[in-house]
Formats: sequence, structure tokens, C-alpha cells
Amino acid sequence: MPREELKMEGQGSVAVTVRKMNLTPKAIIHQKFGPKACYTVEEVQEPTQSECPGLCIPQKGPSLYRCRLELPDVLIVTDTFKKKKEAEQSAAEMALKKLGIHPATDNPTAMDLCDALVQRLKYLFSEEFLSSSHPLTGHLRGASRRAGDLCGSVPSSVFATFDTKLSNICKSLNPKVDSNPFLALPIITSAATRLSSSVLVSESRLSLQRLSPYPPEVFYSSSVQQSDSSERISVDAIYIPSSLDEHVRQVTLHLSSSGYYMDIIAEKLGVENGDRILLSRTLGKASSETRLYFAAPGYHLLEVSSDPGAVKDNPLEGSLNARASYFCGQVVHGDAIMASLGYTWRSKDLFHENLTLQLYYRLLVSTFPGGTYKLSREAVLAAELPSRFTTKAYWRGSFPKEVLSTFCRLHRLSEPAFSVISLPSPENCLSRVHKKVKLKDTSTSEMECLNERPTNATGETDSMESGSTFRCEIKIYSKRRDLLMECSPTDLYKKQSDSVHNASLKVLSWLTAYFNNFGIPLEQLSSYGENLGIQLYPELFFREFVLYPYVGDNSIGRNAEQKLLESKCADMLYSLSEHGVFSLRVEGCDSGAYPSNGSLLCVSYSVILATEGKEMKELLEQKDEFEFEMGTGAVVSSLEAVVTQLSVGQSALFNTRLPPEYFVLAAGTDSGRILSFMSSHNCYLQYSVSLLHVTEPPEERMEQALFSPPLSKQRVEYAVQHIRNSSAASLVVLS
Repeated sequence: MPREELKMEGQGSVAVTVRKMNLTPKAIIHQKFGPKACYTVEEVQEPTQSECPGLCIPQKGPSLYRCRLELPDVLIVTDTFKKKKEAEQSAAEMALKKLGIHPATDNPTAMDLCDALVQRLKYLFSEEFLSSSHPLTGHLRGASRRAGDLCGSVPSSVFATFDTKLSNICKSLNPKVDSNPFLALPIITSAATRLSSSVLVSESRLSLQRLSPYPPEVFYSSSVQQSDSSERISVDAIYIPSSLDEHVRQVTLHLSSSGYYMDIIAEKLGVENGDRILLSRTLGKASSETRLYFAAPGYHLLEVSSDPGAVKDNPLEGSLNARASYFCGQVVHGDAIMASLGYTWRSKDLFHENLTLQLYYRLLVSTFPGGTYKLSREAVLAAELPSRFTTKAYWRGSFPKEVLSTFCRLHRLSEPAFSVISLPSPENCLSRVHKKVKLKDTSTSEMECLNERPTNATGETDSMESGSTFRCEIKIYSKRRDLLMECSPTDLYKKQSDSVHNASLKVLSWLTAYFNNFGIPLEQLSSYGENLGIQLYPELFFREFVLYPYVGDNSIGRNAEQKLLESKCADMLYSLSEHGVFSLRVEGCDSGAYPSNGSLLCVSYSVILATEGKEMKELLEQKDEFEFEMGTGAVVSSLEAVVTQLSVGQSALFNTRLPPEYFVLAAGTDSGRILSFMSSHNCYLQYSVSLLHVTEPPEERMEQALFSPPLSKQRVEYAVQHIRNSSAASLVVLS
């Protein structure tokens, strides 16, 4: 990347690393024409040919979209597209061609970016911007209610966080801004000094302030005016200490519409004022306003731990908050507060929402390989990500492909790259062989049959002949597009979706083994990966998960650990004690008919946190109807081991040891009471389960469950191998 020295007015030289900007056509049009570019998208209904011409029944076709782009002296009208965004991008691309603009050769220089940054800051302090509904206008109004010399002063971090265009420019000048928000502040400060006639820069307080007051008619206009209520609002938030010896706890922020909420957070963190508070990216779903708030470190820490991935030997050196940094994927120094509040596009008042410890731990569980699946089933203490995918009809919860994609997004990796390959099945290969053919021709035909045909980019084939089989390859990349791991299993499936989901499960199984045993030797992990068809690139992979060991207990999911690392088959019988089951009591009539592998079971269950002596009990989780497939590891091993011993109508009460505390806290609602239980008593989990009904699998499914590969496939492979070993000169296929 090119590196340039830029000298700003009133500043020394600032070294920046310019990242090549891959702007979309629409972004380039906006950069050059701004509001003068007018897009109009119209919906077009294409006529559909009726299969019965004699019937006058109107047929509604799919909705398509056409875009009309108006620029000064240029008018563009596109063809129809399935999506509005595709039509708009096409219009912008056509406009660039007509204007003779070539995006590949028109990337801005560092000076161009700095000029754009100055112009953006100038606009953000303008009267025109204050009249808009941008979230940043709420901060401008909130800052006007600050006391003393802080009145009107807006933290520089707020501009870098809430204005996407300004943030993107900072990231283009220094890509490390994406992982360390503090690095955006000197860039913004340097640019703001060029607006000395209109903007006051406070380097010591890390803030910016408009010099001349806004006209009253603009500041108090109805479109932007906030509520005049001075009512104090109490908002529950989560306090995350930087020291791993301290527990995460819940705190209350007392807000008022007559003050500035950044100052309230600063006070709770023990910081002088809100100007020195940094904000992380949003956590959770896209529409969430949940962020981490933390104090900006001293300038001497500017170059320390600028990238979480660069921290190797001792990431806790200095004041780095490992738990908070793991959550947001950005450098967080000192104590942090997780809160859901701020100004939004949808409302002119301050948005706020209470956070609980349960939500914190559910967010934590979601970052584990199988955590998303547990949460999708709302069964943190009962469900496990199954070890194999059998059929969509029996699958419950999020599908493996979705779970893997969510895992990558939560860890800020690129979307997994799925590649489905089609091969004719062995049966189809045999049917193609001529009834009488020489042996030398047979090998040629066989090679043609085994020729692999990859699918298109969407993972679906344009046309697949019947009798084909499929296998899927997966590659996991970092955001920098570094290849971290790839999975190339040899298993073949009759359906594309089965190959994708089973390959996804192999990747998730390896990730679970890694998360469960962070200190496991690399040789053992690599050996386990080879069994799954996984190749790992250790140095790049470990860099992405360097902070995970400091999040909590490394013995996550002990049941899954035993299943994955020892490669035990899900249908093997173990004694109940090996699954941590004790004090088992079964009630009801025993019919002698027990569920078999491949069956779909429906149970009701409850999980209680109990203490020795039965002094206290706390209900953690309960389901009136919960379905899962027997023999796939879809529930915790203790529960499956007990249900195996039940017939329909029977119930069981049994106890197990405690899992890691964040699973318990993610399941229970009263976190304070639960923590009190676990800190002062010897606790265990008490399961109560009833087997409601069992759906037996079809004969073919039972064969697949009992025999791997299925008997039909074994018979074909046996025949092919016998023909090869016999050195036959010719082959006759009778049908």
C-alpha cells in the first residue's frame, strides 16, 4: 500500500497508509454529483404466458425493476432487474461509461481523501445538516446542553462512529482504524484544523465544536427538536472490567434529556467527561444500537495493540480489555460498558433499551461454533449441534450452512465459500457401460464418469441429470481474504443441500473441538482435521482467535468435546455414568419398545438449578414439546442417554454436573439469583424429561442410520471391486 506524508495546517506531518478504494459505480456517481444524481426506480410487471391459452385467467409474473438516473446533461434508463439495487447499480455503471469515467483508474489519492474528509466535516457542522434526520444531529443537539466550556463540544469519536462516509474515508487512509477506533481521532483532528475559521479543535479533550452558534430557527425546528421533558430515565447496562479477576456485572445509567448521555457513561467509567469516550461498532443484529463504550487510552498507547490479530504472546499486556475486545473485534482499553442507547434515524429522541446479564451471556454463547444453533432452538441446556445432517424433514433449528455463516459474521470473517461438485453415481456409471465392452474401454468410461463438474456461484447447478451425486468443498477466509482453512471431504450425497450441510457440520465440528480445547497440541488438531478432510493454515487462523482463551472457561461443552475429539459414533451405547448422569429415577409403565436411531422423538423437559440439600431451586429452561432426531447428537449426551432407556409415556428425573457458568446464565432469567446460588453452594442441574411420542424412520433411513455407507452403496462398490479383481476381459450388464 502506498504511504504518504501529509502536512496539515497547524500540524506536523501525519503518516497515512492509503487503502485502495473499491467503490461501486453508485458510490462514484454520488462522490462526483452528490444530490444532483436522482434515481427513480419503477416496478415492472412482465406478462406471463399461460399454459392454457384458451382460458382468460390473468397470470401475474415476478416483479422486476427498471431504474431511471438523471444527471446534469445525462439521462439513463436501464433494462429490468430482479432487485432494485441491481437496477440502480446498472444505471450508475451505464452513466460512468457514458461519461467516460473508468473506476479502475480513478481511485482517489491520499490528498483527495483528506480533502473529502475536510469537506465532509464542513458539511456536518452546517445548518443544512442539522436540519436532517441523521443520528449525528442528536449528538449535536445533546452537546449543546452540556455545562460550562463543554457546551457544544462533540467528541471526535462520535463523528468517526456515526457518520459512515467519514468513517470510510478514515479507514481508507488507515485500514487499522477498522480494528482500533482510537486511530481515527488523529486523522479527524488533523482534517478539522483546516476548518479553523468555523470549527474549534480541542486535542486535549479529543473533541470538535462549531464556533458560531446555530440560528434558533434551525436549531429548534420541528423536524429536529427533541422532547423538552427533563424526566430522568434509568437504563440497565453491562459493566465489563478489564481485569479477568472481576466478574461482569449489571449497572444502571441515570439519563436525563437535559444532559448528554456520553457524560453519564464517562462518569460511570470514572473518566473526566464524554469527550474521552470511544464507541465500538454495533453488536448483535444489524438494527441494534448496542455498543461498547470505553475510555480513550493515552497518546503513548497509540501504537500499542493496534490490531487484535497482531497480539500474540500476551494480549493482556497493558490495559487491553480482552473480553470486550473479543466481543466487538476492536481494541478496547480499560473497563467498558455495554449499553443499548443512542440517537437513531427513526426517532428524534434518545433511544434506550435495558440490557441484562442473560443477554450478555447469550451474545457470548452465540460466538461459539454451535452457539447459534442452541439459541435458534431456545434450548441452551438441552440442544447440541448434531454431528451429521440426515434430512431436512427431521432437522430442527438453524441449518448447518446458516450456523457456519453466522459464526463467520460474528467473528468478522468473510462469508464461507461453498463449492458444490457434481459426479455421476456409481450406479449411473455402471448403467452407461455397454453391455459388452473390452476391459481397456471400461477404464476410459469410468474416468469420464468420474469427471467432476462444479456448480455455479450460487451453489446450485443449472441442470443436473438424475443419478448424480454431490460433494461440497468449503473455504474460510479472513476479512483480509487470507485463507484460514479449507474442507474437502470425499463423502458423496444424492442431494446438493445434503453435501453442503454435512460439509458445514465438519467445519463446525472441528471448530468446536478447537474452542473446547484451546491448549490442545497443534498435531492433534491437525490429525482430527485430516479425518474430516480439513486443512488448516495455523498462523493465519490463530491470529483471528487470539483473544478467545481470555473470555472464560475453556472446557466448553464437555459432552461435545468427548464426542468430537474421540470420534465416537453417535449411536454407540455408553453407561449413564459416563455421561455424568446420577440419581436417575424413571416413572411410568415400560412397554419394552424403545426409540431407535433415526427416529424423531418428541419430549417435554425442564432443567432446574439445584443445590445440595435441596435448599434452593431455580428453573432455568423448560419446553412442553421438543423434537430431535435420535442418534445424531442433537441433544446433550446425558439427555439422549436417558431417553434411550424410556418408552413412550415414561418420565425420568436425573441430575448432572454443572456446565460452564455462561451456559447456565444464558438460560436463566434471574442472573443475580443464579450467581448467588453458584457462588455460595454446591450446585447441579436437575433434568425432568417425558417421552411423548416417537416417529419411526422409513426403512431406507434406518438402513442409513445402521450402516455407513448404506447397504445399497456397499453392494455396488462390492460389485465394482469384484469386477476389477477378476481381470475380466469383458462386462455384460443384465437389467
